[in-house]
Amino acid sequence: MTTSILFDLIDFLKVIHQDDYVKPSVILSGATIGQHVRHSIEMYQCVLSNYETSEIDYAKRKRDIVIETFPLHAIDCLKEIVNTIEKSDKALTLIDNEHSFATSYQREIHYCNEHTIHHMALIRVGIQEIGGYALDASFGVAPSTIKYRQACAQ
Repeated sequence: MTTSILFDLIDFLKVIHQDDYVKPSVILSGATIGQHVRHSIEMYQCVLSNYETSEIDYAKRKRDIVIETFPLHAIDCLKEIVNTIEKSDKALTLIDNEHSFATSYQREIHYCNEHTIHHMALIRVGIQEIGGYALDASFGVAPSTIKYRQACAQ
């Protein structure tokens, strides 16, 4: 599931114009498509870069403006995630403010997947405001929703 989500995002980034990528969206409260992409990428990067230490703190993400400014750089980051995401499951500790929680690598990757789908749904809304882009019907839609829709259609 992870790679299909990331490849959907890569395919979108291959066609978006840089001006549209960085254009503040009224409907997204001034956020840009690039900011939503950066946020999604950095969630995965946070898990991957802290795999060895086993402590994940999403608040300590880099917030790399280059990712949110240049879609081609975002594509490179996503490809790196795809190439490094396959790791053995192991226990991790999630740090959230002053609290810590037991979790696992697979659980956090699942969280990143769901979080990315949510941001892709927001990107879909932002793209409708811009116009001129055709997104696949499954872009930004949770796999469980797709499965449910398919069952209802039968």
